Amino acid sequence: MKNKIDNISKLIATFFGVGYLPLIPGTFGSVVGVIVYYFLQMHEYIFYSVLFLLIMVGFWACGRAEIVFGKKDPQSIVIDEVVGVMIAFILVPFTWINAVIVFILFRIMDVAKPYPIRKLENLPGGFGIMADDIVAGIYANIIFQLGSSIVSYKFV
Repeated sequence: MKNKIDNISKLIATFFGVGYLPLIPGTFGSVVGVIVYYFLQMHEYIFYSVLFLLIMVGFWACGRAEIVFGKKDPQSIVIDEVVGVMIAFILVPFTWINAVIVFILFRIMDVAKPYPIRKLENLPGGFGIMADDIVAGIYANIIFQLGSSIVSYKFV
């Protein structure tokens, strides 16, 4: 039974194996988040339900997978990037240019880790793995919303 739970946690945490892709698994996880958003963006309630479910199961799966992998926040765990980029898309109308901008903003926030994102990594288990990307997604969303408001105001 323990092996099955361990395997399920790894499957979820790596987002069905995306985290095993070479070199830049976090970026691949973010791309998957964009794809999930693309398919769900026309169904607002489904999008928010899936996002909520991924956050809740992500806390558990990341914490469990961290134990199974025997390493603090291993690179192969990417459900946090999927969730983070989905959060960055909240209330963002889908266009390809918006998708590229939000994706880049999220990756910058995820890599640069402005205050207090880096401190959130120190939270225990799945909370530390997920929290920094959740806040990176919030930051990316705020920057996008502010930027689009300024651009809209300037050109309208």
